[in-house]
Amino acid sequence: MAVLHRAPWLLTMIGPPVADGGVLVEEGRIVAAGPWSEVGRPGCRVVEYPDHVLLPGLVNAHVHLELSHLAHLAREPVGSFTGWVRRLVTERDHRGYVGPEVRRAARCLLEEQAAQGVVVLADIGNTGLGRELAPDYPGLLMPFLEFLGLREKACREALAKLAGLAEDVLVTGHAPYTTHPRLLTALKARSRARGAPFPIHVAEPRSEQELLARGQGELVRFLEERSFYCSCFRLPGIDILGSVQYLHALGVLDRQTLCVHGVHVQPAEMKLLRQTGASVCLCPGSNRFLGVGRAPVAAYLEQGITLALGTDSAASCPRVSLWSEMALLAREHPGVTDEDILVMATLGGARALEVDDRYGCLAPGRRARFLAVRIPSCGDGSQVFRYLVREEPADRVRIVTDGE
Repeated sequence: MAVLHRAPWLLTMIGPPVADGGVLVEEGRIVAAGPWSEVGRPGCRVVEYPDHVLLPGLVNAHVHLELSHLAHLAREPVGSFTGWVRRLVTERDHRGYVGPEVRRAARCLLEEQAAQGVVVLADIGNTGLGRELAPDYPGLLMPFLEFLGLREKACREALAKLAGLAEDVLVTGHAPYTTHPRLLTALKARSRARGAPFPIHVAEPRSEQELLARGQGELVRFLEERSFYCSCFRLPGIDILGSVQYLHALGVLDRQTLCVHGVHVQPAEMKLLRQTGASVCLCPGSNRFLGVGRAPVAAYLEQGITLALGTDSAASCPRVSLWSEMALLAREHPGVTDEDILVMATLGGARALEVDDRYGCLAPGRRARFLAVRIPSCGDGSQVFRYLVREEPADRVRIVTDGE
């Protein structure tokens, strides 16, 4: 039987806010979404949500589940980006990369994400934990196996491992400054051949730009300290501006590339993002905690670049919540509209991860897993957007499914 969900407000994310809206659901799919007077059907069961708004589920486009057991690191002062990385590596070596503690913390974080209304997550990990947890998530958990290695031996070992992976394993590189260009292009080639998204850390600390452009700075010293550095970034005839230009020169940028963080990006590089169709995942909470700066959000929007939103890990973000990320983004970028921010956390993330045919908006054919959020009385749609983005209503979220 078809079910018609009705609420005082409806946000489809592909049209204007709808007062007195409805979502018609049948056999696990949305059949119609719009004004109540237009989507009704004789004989369907009606479920009312007084004082609520219906909207798509959230998309967390960047998280590291296997770091959830290191949440205490996000409660300690950060002296520098590399100082935090040093502590992270030390803690993982001490506590282990796998095991009951790691699995338990990751499951707990996943439960919190589901309760907050996250229906899609892109998880970046160095182990198989994401693939282990994915089948049980009440939504879509996309686990990406992350590769890194700069020196020749590490690069050869990583390439051998890559060649032996099962066909359905999603892969990515960690960052331009930790992944040999030959490995990076091989990872992208595999993803491109399978039509898969390719999320990668890009332009997070300013020292990344210094490393790629001049072979100097904090990151170089850190990598040399760990016997990890290899000067393999110089490309013939190219004066590297930063990470985006470097990736473009390697042929890595395209519509399926998701540049995570994107804090230090030159205007000329933004044009490359626009021209190639690559998207950017903002992680304002992690950026603030690590002190790496703020992404040029308004400039990205002016260029028409698709923006997604992520939480990063519990080890670098004191509050792993997309609602908190939206509120922080609104405070840090007052010129960006609330509607644009909510789009980042829903349709933008779905588009960046190539799952907007199933998630991200309320439209025919999409999965019938969306949100009903209790809100105060609102006179117009702008007030609805403002409340959702700025008031962090995580405790007011109901998950609507086909069977409800």
